Amino acid sequence: MPRLAKKMKMEEMAMERQTAVEIKAYQEELLRRQLHYLNEKSPYYQALFAMHGIEVSRIQTLEDLSRIPTTSKDDIQQHNDQFFCVDASEVIDYCSTSGTLGRPVSFGLTEHDLERLAYNESRSFRTIGIQKGDIVQLMTTMDRRFMAGLAYFLGLRKLGAGILRVGSGVPQMQWDSILQYKPRFLIAVPSFLLKMIEYAEQHGIDYRNSSVERVLCIGESLRDQHLQDTVLTKRIQEKWPIQLHSTYASTEMGAAFTECEFFQGGHVHEDLIITEVLDEFENPVPDGESGELVITTLGIQGVPLLRFKTGDVVKRYSEPCGCGRNTYRIGPVEGRKQHMVKYKGTTLYPPAMHDLLAGFPQIEQHVIEILGNDIGTDEIVVYISAKNQSEELLSDIKDHFRAKLRVTPRIEWRGAEELQKIIFNPLSRKPITFIDKRQLDA
Repeated sequence: MPRLAKKMKMEEMAMERQTAVEIKAYQEELLRRQLHYLNEKSPYYQALFAMHGIEVSRIQTLEDLSRIPTTSKDDIQQHNDQFFCVDASEVIDYCSTSGTLGRPVSFGLTEHDLERLAYNESRSFRTIGIQKGDIVQLMTTMDRRFMAGLAYFLGLRKLGAGILRVGSGVPQMQWDSILQYKPRFLIAVPSFLLKMIEYAEQHGIDYRNSSVERVLCIGESLRDQHLQDTVLTKRIQEKWPIQLHSTYASTEMGAAFTECEFFQGGHVHEDLIITEVLDEFENPVPDGESGELVITTLGIQGVPLLRFKTGDVVKRYSEPCGCGRNTYRIGPVEGRKQHMVKYKGTTLYPPAMHDLLAGFPQIEQHVIEILGNDIGTDEIVVYISAKNQSEELLSDIKDHFRAKLRVTPRIEWRGAEELQKIIFNPLSRKPITFIDKRQLDA
């Protein structure tokens, strides 16, 4: 294990400063190793290669990947066990993620995979400035087979940072921990920071002069599709002038894209993952244009994936970054491909609607619901709770939708408790603020 950790550290230091050509050549070497591993160990990919007459020895470059069919989450759900490349006795930890067919997808991690996961996150933490000896407050869950919390814990432990495992929610508990242990860094969902600010103001906590300097933000975008701060980001920083860094990852990737101090997209960990950004016909899109992120994992033993379609719509940026790293970057998730909304001639994604609603501090909670209709378009209903319900606020929200997104959804008042039960469903690991009834009705 120490040998692997030392090897990974050396590769990280060497790779980030190499040229794009050198990085590509190294990725292709790792790709060839991974393809041979899949050909030997993966029942699913063995069958896929045989079905399509693919000789893995002829896949030598990143461009050659296009010869291989893509893999979807539906494929993993239907053939989950066939994606496992190791015996159950070698699996140390099981993680799961929900799927489009409603059944959870299981991923098994070997000892090597857990070390790889720790390396990935320790590298992400160094990107935002966390060092050995720093104290970091972890404000996300580690239970329910959730990979993110486990990954953060392993990465901080590997880095030698002090970890405050407070978990999600409960502003009072978060502030008690901050005031007692004085962490410099938090790992949190950004919208929850607004609740932290509100609690601090109500209870006389001098949050602007607290120990917190930076937050690694998960689950919600801090930048828009043009890499500009979202309304949510602006609202937080107007009150609490701290650095907010976005990180993007998923269980399937086993890797993360984390913003450096220049906030121009999340840097790829080139020795852990290969990415493609493809259009609806699975052709590559130019840098800076939106497409679906497709990933190939490198170095995973348990459940490696080849050309896996994430469903996330992103942009890729390859121009040099001011931080000196030569790795390309992945921009914020603009939306989920299956969550695309067609509404009266306009195409939009839920994140844009969430961010618009974040601009109204009067709104306590909101849930967006999408329904289909008989003419093949979508209907949008926004349920909101507010301390002071008024026709003026309702009209203002509708005006902003028309001006910013060119749509006017139906907006209905709901009680805060009613929405709270929907958003924080005990059966869900993540807050539910978007409900797509089109899939339920299909």
